[in-house]
Amino acid sequence: MNYTDYLDLHHGRFILELTEFLSIPSVSTAPEHAADVRKCGEWLVNHLRKIGFETVELHETPGHPIVYAEHCHAGPDKPTVLFYGHYDVQPVDPIELWTNPPFEPTYRDGKVFARGATDDKGQVFLHIKAMEALLATTVLPVNVKILIEGEEEIGSINLTSYIEQNKERLACDTVVVSDTPLYGPGLPSLCYGLRGLCYMEIHVQGPNRDLHSGSYGGSITNPANALCEIISKLKDSHGRIAIPGFYDDVIDLSVEERAEYAKLPFDAEAFKSGLDVPSLFGEEGYTTLEHISGRPTLDVNGLHSGFTGIGAKTVLPAKASAKVSMRLVANQDTEDIAAKFTDFVHSIAPPSIKVDVVNLHGANPVLVERTGKGMHAASKALKDAYGKEPYFTREGGSIPVCIIFDTILKAPTVLMGFGLQDENAHSPDEHFDLDNFTIGMKAASLFYTYMGE
Repeated sequence: MNYTDYLDLHHGRFILELTEFLSIPSVSTAPEHAADVRKCGEWLVNHLRKIGFETVELHETPGHPIVYAEHCHAGPDKPTVLFYGHYDVQPVDPIELWTNPPFEPTYRDGKVFARGATDDKGQVFLHIKAMEALLATTVLPVNVKILIEGEEEIGSINLTSYIEQNKERLACDTVVVSDTPLYGPGLPSLCYGLRGLCYMEIHVQGPNRDLHSGSYGGSITNPANALCEIISKLKDSHGRIAIPGFYDDVIDLSVEERAEYAKLPFDAEAFKSGLDVPSLFGEEGYTTLEHISGRPTLDVNGLHSGFTGIGAKTVLPAKASAKVSMRLVANQDTEDIAAKFTDFVHSIAPPSIKVDVVNLHGANPVLVERTGKGMHAASKALKDAYGKEPYFTREGGSIPVCIIFDTILKAPTVLMGFGLQDENAHSPDEHFDLDNFTIGMKAASLFYTYMGE
């Protein structure tokens, strides 16, 4: 029996096991679920031992535990692959919008509905089943290490220190992560770029108290007006960011990359219609898809000042604030951009108000070499599993753990996801398409096989 036959023969059991995995309410951000998070980690430890992993550990952290396992019997001449995933999930609120209880997995319309179904338990589990099939029918063709954390949904707060303390043990040739979506139903894709983030806050202070607009209006600078003036100068009318030096380190999209973008089946009119906006807008000279994932951005995420209640209150606010995020692309550095943003805001602020700029947090972008061994193996595996060439895509968001692997382990990450954009990750009625679960197991098996060749 080969591993494909094994996957087909045991598919029913896999669904029962997946149901059990999804039933554990491993909500990492909720203190009342701390015992459930631990229970989920222990469930994984027991399951990995059951399918043939000899070294399996539940590593304690100041927060939720990390699951580590390895099966390194392929030999020193074979590559080592580190599989990363997370077993914690998002809170379920608003609970009333769920069709079925979020931790009572329900199967309908060829999908499984449960919190964590696609983010990330379902995708983690298909890799585990792929490894089981290979162990049961042949041998693992590569040395495999597994790292599954319980704090991804709260910022992986203890993961960096764990990786730093265990970097020799975690040493690998390639990291594989399945926590990204396919480009569309039946459209396999490999993500090779993730944007970084620089998240800033601007605080503008005027008088020492709110003032009557009739008694004081016209005599001082209104902090709300000043903040609007500052924000208006951050970008020009062509969508280009006006901060001096902002684009200095940007690696622009190559001709080949722009050709790959052009191949993607994207309908700009449908995109516009779905958002119910009169027109689309972005940096001049680039397409909407390129705006979304291949170019840096600057956006106001929140504004606060003055009276915002019902009716009127004639007041000059004493202060105003804005939250501003910048998505970064290779080769930008979040600390460098934060410093340039801060300097620019101070330079354009009116002298009649006080300005404070705070760097809330950030992450550097990631760009993976598309011709590496891991990407080649993943591309071949997806092509064989789905029967069509995968698209190469970039993601507009950030996955900070990939930066950790890049900087500490010096290992490239293969982002080979099997979810879909519309599967309600982080929302009510989260679900995972069972066809992608089934095909994903075969694709993962092929990936480890091709990596070993």
